[in-house]
Amino acid sequence: MPASDLIFSTLAASPLEHTLDKLIVGDNPAFALTMNTITMFIAFGLYLWLMSVAAKAIAVGPESEGNDRYMTKGRFAQVVEVVVLGLRDQFIKPQLGDQTNRFLPFLLTLFFFIWVNNLLGLVPLLDLQHLIGSLWGDAGFAKIGGTPTGRLATNAALALIAFLIWNGAGIKANGLGGWLHHFMGGAPWYMAPIMIPVEIIGAIVKPAALTIRLFANMTAGHVLLAAIIGFVGMSIGGLGFFLASPIVLVSFVGAILVFFLEVFVATLQAFVFMFLTTVFIAQMIHHDHGHDEEHDEEYDSHLGTAVPEDSALGAA
Repeated sequence: MPASDLIFSTLAASPLEHTLDKLIVGDNPAFALTMNTITMFIAFGLYLWLMSVAAKAIAVGPESEGNDRYMTKGRFAQVVEVVVLGLRDQFIKPQLGDQTNRFLPFLLTLFFFIWVNNLLGLVPLLDLQHLIGSLWGDAGFAKIGGTPTGRLATNAALALIAFLIWNGAGIKANGLGGWLHHFMGGAPWYMAPIMIPVEIIGAIVKPAALTIRLFANMTAGHVLLAAIIGFVGMSIGGLGFFLASPIVLVSFVGAILVFFLEVFVATLQAFVFMFLTTVFIAQMIHHDHGHDEEHDEEYDSHLGTAVPEDSALGAA
């Protein structure tokens, strides 16, 4: 098959083909190894490697380097350090106060893991495998691709872990009785028939919202990008290359703009997931004094705190 026909067949594919998962091993979707699962493991390995490289570059070097041993080496490590310090001092510490270091490893891991998965989903691995496979007549051989965070099961697992963390933190901070008392929402006892069901629903909605928000944003962006690129194949097939050239040009420019928008959305959604988890943890551990003056003053003081000298990358 000529290369032009391979490219055309890829561009003309349904946008959903770029987002749907595929079974690799097994027949039961609940227990089978899927394409997104393999991609998620690759993203996890990539995350561990990138963080290890950054950590070594940020760590204090040997004394033989003199004052340079305190300098972070490399642009990538410098970016990671800025992101970590920014998240810790501007967003996490104002919420958690003196409990920041306790939850920092989990929150930073959550952010970077989701971020790597989101960005890896923007790499057209699936399409490249289809093109390569078509060269020897097996276009369906693709085993890696898609966006793990564009799958409800992946996001639900992350949200469930976060749900257990913030409720476990609430029980440890306030005791079982204090944790149960929060289901009253501060209302008098005779409001229990109304408040308790409402609070239970709210407790369920929080992880559900985290799951659906991340899934919807990552899936919608991919479908939109695939649809815009698909105009190229459809216009060439219907009008010919010469007449379709204006449509092709507009489609490629639009695809580039949407791609950069997706990079922004991938970063934003990783941050939103992490930050909302931080807020939910703070609500649970500060439940007994959540809105009193002492807590408000503590919150304001953290907002004005200077950036500490120590690095937070080790918590990632």
